[in-house]
Order: sequence, then structure tokens, then C-alpha cells
Amino acid sequence: MSLSDDLYRETILDHYHHPRNQGVIEHPTVKVEGVNPLCGDEVTLYINVNNKTIDDVKIHGKGCSINTASGSIMSDLIKGKSVEEASKTIELFKSMMLTKGVEVEIPEELEDLECLQGVKKYPVRIKCALLPWNTLAEGLKTAETKAGQFVHFETNGDHELGRVVVNGG
Repeated sequence: MSLSDDLYRETILDHYHHPRNQGVIEHPTVKVEGVNPLCGDEVTLYINVNNKTIDDVKIHGKGCSINTASGSIMSDLIKGKSVEEASKTIELFKSMMLTKGVEVEIPEELEDLECLQGVKKYPVRIKCALLPWNTLAEGLKTAETKAGQFVHFETNGDHELGRVVVNGG
């Protein structure tokens, strides 16, 4: 095992044992729930968006170490970013996780994502890492386009189910 693998494992375990941004937001702009029924991972994101900037994000849920670490890292990286920047980060992460045979270049300010690259060695675990990111993508899309409505979403290819509640409703 290489030194970088050890560092990545330590980072994942740190985010698993001490997840960032845990909790709930009383009146979020959007509340998004995502579930992976195959493994039982569940994540609920509470997101406050103000002037197209993610002012706050909280995560509540249960899941494996990969799912929890991925959500923790994601919340750290998107908090304070514009919705556009967060959307680009989502696409970069998904590309990193789903592109085979090509190393996706990660900008220095997003280097924490690199610790999750090793998950690609275990295809069954990729969905665990993607669940918080896919849930965030749905929440941001809903916050921009469906304000005030209840939406149910299913992404059959990712085996995720969830619902989006906007404006705390």
C-alpha cells in the first residue's frame, strides 16, 4: 500500500468519524433526501441558498464510511460557493468517479476529492460516494426551478430514490 493510499484512507476515516456540517437547518431553502436501497445509505441535505450562493448546508443521515465521508467532504467544498460553482464541482466529481481509464485532473482547491478516487477500484461502492452528490444536484436544480413545490425524483440508473422539499414545505 502506498503512502498516498494511507493518507486517503486516513482522510476518509476522519470524515467518517468526524463528519462536517452535520445537523439540520430549521427553515432551509431546500431539503433533499436521497436513498440507496441496495445498501441502505440515506442522506438528507438541508441547503440555504441566498442570491445564488450556498450560505449553509447541513447533512443528516446514516450510511457507510464512503457515503458519510463523501457527504462530509462535499459539504465542506460547497459551503459559501455559488450554485454555479457547486454544480461544476458536482460534474467534476461525477466525472472523476465514472470515467474509466482516464485520470481526471482535480484543481488544488478541490484536492480533498482525490481521497475518494480509490473507491473506483470497488464499483459497488461508487454509488455510495455518489449519493450525496446526486442528492445535492437534485436539490440545487429544484431550488432554482421549482421553488415552493414538492418533487419526487427517481434515478433508476443510480438506484436512488428521494424527495425534494423546497422552502421547508
